[in-house]
Amino acid sequence: MTWGHSDCIAASPYYLQPQASEDYNSSNIPFNYSNSTTVINMAALVPCSNSIRYNNAFLLLAIQSFPRAVCTSAFHSAQHMFDKMLNRDSSSQKPSLSQALYLAKHSSQKPGISIVSALHCLALKTGSVDDTLTSTSLLTVYSRAGDLGSAQALFNDIVTKDVVSWNAIISSYVYNHRVQAALALFGEMMKDIGEFDSTTLLVVLSALSRSNSFKQCRVLHGISLKLCLDSDSFLANALTNMYGKLGDLNSAESMFLRIKYRDTTSWNSIMGVYLYNGYPRKTLSCFREMSFSGIQADAVSLSCFISACSCLEEVGAGKSVHGWGIKSSYDEISHLSVANALISFYLKFNDVNAAEKVFCKLIVRDVVSWNAMIGGFAEKGRVSEALGLLRKMQLDEMVQPNLVTAVTILPLCAELNLPQQGRSIHGFTMRRGLWLDLVVTNSLMNMYSKCNILRSSEILFKAMPNRDLISWNTMIAGYTQNGCSKEAWVLFRELLGSGMQCSMSTVLAILPSCDCQEALDFGELVHCWILKSGFSNNVFTVNALMFMYMNCGDMVACFSLFQSISVIADVDSWNTVIVGCVRNGYPGEALEAFNLMRQLSRVNPDPITMVSILSVCGNLGLVFYGKFIHGFILKTLMEPDLRVRNALITMYCRCDDIKSAESIFCRSHCSRNLCSWNCMISGLAQNKDGKRALKLFRHMEFDPNEITIVSILSACTQLGALRHGMEINGYAFRFGLHQNAFISAALVDMYSKCGRLEISVRVFRNSMEKSVASWNSMISAYGFHGHGKKAIELFLEMCESGIRGTRSTFISLLSACSHSGLVDEGQLYYNLMTEEFGINPTTEHHVCMVDMLGRAGRLAKAYEFIKQIPTEPAAGVWGALLSACKDHGNLEMGKSIAKHLFCLEPENAGYYVSLSHMYAAVGRWPNAVEVRRMAEDKGLKKPPGCSLIDVCLG
Repeated sequence: MTWGHSDCIAASPYYLQPQASEDYNSSNIPFNYSNSTTVINMAALVPCSNSIRYNNAFLLLAIQSFPRAVCTSAFHSAQHMFDKMLNRDSSSQKPSLSQALYLAKHSSQKPGISIVSALHCLALKTGSVDDTLTSTSLLTVYSRAGDLGSAQALFNDIVTKDVVSWNAIISSYVYNHRVQAALALFGEMMKDIGEFDSTTLLVVLSALSRSNSFKQCRVLHGISLKLCLDSDSFLANALTNMYGKLGDLNSAESMFLRIKYRDTTSWNSIMGVYLYNGYPRKTLSCFREMSFSGIQADAVSLSCFISACSCLEEVGAGKSVHGWGIKSSYDEISHLSVANALISFYLKFNDVNAAEKVFCKLIVRDVVSWNAMIGGFAEKGRVSEALGLLRKMQLDEMVQPNLVTAVTILPLCAELNLPQQGRSIHGFTMRRGLWLDLVVTNSLMNMYSKCNILRSSEILFKAMPNRDLISWNTMIAGYTQNGCSKEAWVLFRELLGSGMQCSMSTVLAILPSCDCQEALDFGELVHCWILKSGFSNNVFTVNALMFMYMNCGDMVACFSLFQSISVIADVDSWNTVIVGCVRNGYPGEALEAFNLMRQLSRVNPDPITMVSILSVCGNLGLVFYGKFIHGFILKTLMEPDLRVRNALITMYCRCDDIKSAESIFCRSHCSRNLCSWNCMISGLAQNKDGKRALKLFRHMEFDPNEITIVSILSACTQLGALRHGMEINGYAFRFGLHQNAFISAALVDMYSKCGRLEISVRVFRNSMEKSVASWNSMISAYGFHGHGKKAIELFLEMCESGIRGTRSTFISLLSACSHSGLVDEGQLYYNLMTEEFGINPTTEHHVCMVDMLGRAGRLAKAYEFIKQIPTEPAAGVWGALLSACKDHGNLEMGKSIAKHLFCLEPENAGYYVSLSHMYAAVGRWPNAVEVRRMAEDKGLKKPPGCSLIDVCLG
């Protein structure tokens, strides 16, 4: 029986591993190639001949078969042997050929075609090719070299083909991944000689396993039982592996128990089965049982044990076995499979330094070693180390990056937005021909989509000769992530038209594209398709549908879906409802949903729940409820979560409790991120404490981003600190942030309120990207400086540019008309806001209109305007009219409005002061003093006004 490398594949537990083809070469070599002494000893065993061709062939074979680190010693040893060969006779020629063939079959490196051809020529010259054993060995060596044509031709020349010859050719096709051809040859073998042995079944079983033809594998098992061939340990091990890959643990265990004489390979097989099927604890039990039975563990056993320790997070056990392996000579230096398992083990527990030490000790590294280390660096976000290791890997002549390397590094480029590095990887895959693999192409498409280079993703997708479902889903998700909803819809329709079976990933890729009111119709169509396709029973699908309806503003449908899964609702389901209520203006319902979640369900809130509820508390100013949530967070040990801490800071700032916000900010000094600083600076600015905001900004531990710049510019605007504002403008310009639309709007506002309207205009005109906020700020700036007509002209320019006005736009426009006395124009645009733009007036719009009419002295008309408001007018609206009455000396109307305001806002001292001034203006001092006394009796005090001036010396 002839055994080649491919014959052993089915018997190895690594056959079950995803990276079997990468691990195997280093784990089944019969000799230790890690030092030159072994090479010399091997060479001394091989008898030599005086054939120059044979001597050269052996010399090349010896050098080619060993790692580069020992090639120098091997060369000198082989050269010394070559000198002795010339003095030998030819009597030992035939045995020497068999030894050379053995080396070619079992060396760690694939033999070159020239070596195999030299051996073939030597066999022809000596007549050994007629020997069945020699010809079969040559056939196997040709298959190892990848020359299946020569192997087939040699097989055809064999006159008497026995079982061994057929086994060799079938094994050659399996080794070269020609599974169907191997199975066809098995059929021919049955027709030709009508017999087979356990090796035949082993090879055919390997072919069927690779093609996932498990039904036929079971048939072969039945044949082996019928012919009593299952006693062969190699076949039994292969059957154990086959059932393990199939997920039939009972049958795998049964096969293992039937093996009478279990060797190390048998134990490795069952350990690999348990590990593959997610039973690492059973793997550890088998390893201990094997040790107690007296069978010596090998490198494969240690690899299985270490992998099981990784799964179970048994750090101590893994390190103990590492030490035992070194003591037993199965160290990471001489056994690649152990080293690779140790690298993955240490990376699992974030011990990158230990993994790197194991990696650096390796004399010879295979592609799995490199990929594991690169993947470890990538997972920990150490980009420079991962890319540096990739460059070193490319310089290693013994191994080159493969598709696993590309697929490992590309997600890193995608997540960290590294398009330049991603393009380099793309170029490498093009050079190596790896881009033809679907997995690599899909990873490239995903990388380009997440780096906002959608055009490159489209080119790759359209150029693909064959697409799988992942390709379609990746492209649809790419369109969705980049805001191209309509393109995603078109591609989704094409996918349905292609007849390909969709999956949950398709649902999760297309639903986020329905993210606005206009997309609701298409979202409902997708919902119907989901019901028809049978995906609606999955809680993840229902959560995605709820999120879609929430984004489209249809909270009724969202609640209806939630009720349908209320029994099995998970934390994501509850979060979707709560976030939906918050985003769509239902804060009370969000709080109610949170209370129901705590009372009626067994689901515990997570940090996302807390962040949403804290946002509600901050927006509504519910500081007491916010403190209650804070206590709940402390009780459930969620405060260390950085997102929760930042949400607490924001909530307290919005509730004007700066002291509590600062307390949380100071307590988290060891774990603060940029968002923490932004929350605190923004909170101080919102609470009109611009001076402290500037002070905190100076002590920032991170480089400011767009949000930081906008917040600090708001503080400069409050203080009138033009000098500081200009410094911030210089910083933004130096780092290319000044083109950000929000920063541009903040700069326009800051310069206008600091009295530099000309700079505001310049900033606005030089902005490449003008958002609605930029237009609103400039319109407001013109109004603030009394240029109402310019504000109107800018509004018309805004409409012509295709940007639609918002509520804030009309507040700025009406305010400009009010400050410039453009009453008729203001009334025109107020009506236009409702009729043409479909914007319902808010309290701010009402205040602007009353202020505009009041400034123009049209108090009666302003009073009638307030009476026509369909809802109860806010106190601010009446306050604007009271101020107008004071300016125009209308005491009677002022008295009536003031009494009404005393009921609406009894704690507002400003109303008392305004009425007192009105009495004083007409000489009614006793009444003025009485109003002042009323305010003093209630403990009210008007905040003192102040003026600021920014002095720049020198």
